[in-house]
Amino acid sequence: MADHRALPVPEGLEGQRADAALGRLLGLSRTKAAELLGAGAVTMDGDVVGKSDRLRSGAWLELRLPEAPSDASPAPPEPVPGMVIRHDDDDIVVVDKPVGVAAHPSPGWDGPTVVGALMAAGYRVSTSGAAERQGVVHRLDVGTSGLMMVAKSERAYTALKRAFKERTVTKIYHAVVQGHPDPSAGTIDAPIGRHPRHDYKWAVVAGGRESITHYSTLEAMRAASLLRIHLETGRTHQIRVHSSAIGHPCVGDLTYGADPVLARRLGLRRQWLHAMALGFDHPATGQPLMIESTYPEDLAGALEELRQP
Repeated sequence: MADHRALPVPEGLEGQRADAALGRLLGLSRTKAAELLGAGAVTMDGDVVGKSDRLRSGAWLELRLPEAPSDASPAPPEPVPGMVIRHDDDDIVVVDKPVGVAAHPSPGWDGPTVVGALMAAGYRVSTSGAAERQGVVHRLDVGTSGLMMVAKSERAYTALKRAFKERTVTKIYHAVVQGHPDPSAGTIDAPIGRHPRHDYKWAVVAGGRESITHYSTLEAMRAASLLRIHLETGRTHQIRVHSSAIGHPCVGDLTYGADPVLARRLGLRRQWLHAMALGFDHPATGQPLMIESTYPEDLAGALEELRQP
């Protein structure tokens, strides 16, 4: 029996190709979305939608999703080598997430997750939130390493979701960017939205969501600069998009214009970006906490190479 769903097209998907838009809306791969569309399983205001059709904001989508086989079961939680617990108490756990690990399970992702690793280690997390991301109050990209916090109690989940929404959590990153930003310290205030031509990327676009990044230079090297970055907002790929927009992409970030020759020389297979510190008031005690991280091996090695004269 198929799973029937009906929902309006969000404003942000206006004019998008159906296969790409449906993938983002449902968390499917573009291939899976195209299969649904090819099977005639999606209608918009009563008309069958093809994969290259464009969606209309506010139109009504109806979908018939195939039911999972009765013997299907979610992948069992698995430990994540290299994931370190930086703080743990009755209400929260803060982990140091390695690169290549997602925050939580999602359709199309069969790799390791923070939530799965915590469950495998016997941690109890909050039951608040969607089933696949219970306890998750903020996320890090798969390709970004560093600190991520998960709520263990219901009171912590509620308080921390509010704190992130109200921007009272201090989020500090370190990034190595190509060249030397001028000025050496400043604020990038530029709205971010979907890239107009490449739906897998984000960009500074008119009409995008408010995005504010504060930066200062910690160290200037011959070919690059080590920056301390304080995120005021938390948009997808915000640091990567903003640093690229000012002409100084994160070293190793080929998606956003970094030099591939430099990345190969440094042995980097991802952007030089690490979530270094989280500062917040404890959701139960109200006491201020600052949790800090250290550089993982690949980023530390690349930084030392860049420091060579």
